[in-house]
Amino acid sequence: MDQTARLRATAGVTSTQRRRGRLLWKEYRDGYLCISPWLFGFIAFVAGPMVFSLGLVFTQWDILTPARFIGVGNVGTLLNDPLFYLTLYNTTFVTVISVPLYTLFALLLALLANLPTRWKAIYRVAFFIPSQTPTVATALLWSWIYNPQYGIANALLSMLHLPTLNWLFDPNLAKPALIIIGLWSIGATMVVFLAGLQNIPHEIYDAASVDGANFRSRFRSITLPLLSPVILFNLVIGIIGAFQSGFSIVYVWTTHGQGPDNSILLYILYLYNNAFQYFKMGYAALLAWVLFLIVLAVTGLNFLISKSWVYYETAGGGR
Repeated sequence: MDQTARLRATAGVTSTQRRRGRLLWKEYRDGYLCISPWLFGFIAFVAGPMVFSLGLVFTQWDILTPARFIGVGNVGTLLNDPLFYLTLYNTTFVTVISVPLYTLFALLLALLANLPTRWKAIYRVAFFIPSQTPTVATALLWSWIYNPQYGIANALLSMLHLPTLNWLFDPNLAKPALIIIGLWSIGATMVVFLAGLQNIPHEIYDAASVDGANFRSRFRSITLPLLSPVILFNLVIGIIGAFQSGFSIVYVWTTHGQGPDNSILLYILYLYNNAFQYFKMGYAALLAWVLFLIVLAVTGLNFLISKSWVYYETAGGGR
């Protein structure tokens, strides 16, 4: 009897495991069916092209003729290419200056848009709309503003009895002029900051006010720590965007994005020129992978450093 009972128990466990296995298989099947459109798009339009471009790194291909394997020849070309270092410098310069500047201005706009005023909805829309302007339209608008002869920028300088500037035609001013344009499109970043500000409980500010904390103390001890994850998010997105931005604006301004003395020849523009002007697809693929590795390294460094200043509230109230 004991042996029979053990056999029945074993059979029951096996049957339960089989039913559980069938249920799990159905869940996996249904899950993969649901994500199959995204999975197909990712393989066809992201992973596939990335693998293809990695193969192009070791070839010389001008699109018109078959690709020719050259090993690490493109790497040697890269190391001896002065324009590679120049474009990397230009892009790094714009990124280092623009990302903290845009983040600071977006935070200030979010603080203003979060004030309990009667017309705050109008202010928010007014701050946000410029970021939705098409890039080409923005480039044409600012090329008119920066025009040395009849532009608004020099007109304002003349009104203030200051010397006029050549702006985009001056190698020393072209990059700062490009950075200023970025302030035109910080509305999207402002919206992210505004959402983070509205997510901070008002009870914390009320308790701090009762304890006698002024606005400066509340901002330093409450707003910034609780907003630090949002600041990190905007910094990471801003750095990634800055390394890849500027193509449309600079390309509309200049011939193939070079500018005076290549002062605003950005990395992404140089990559585009090598691929679709010089038809050096293998070299352009190498430039793309170098950019990917740089962005990956900078992003990883940001997350590593963020452990010392980003506050994540937990159930226990700690980091």
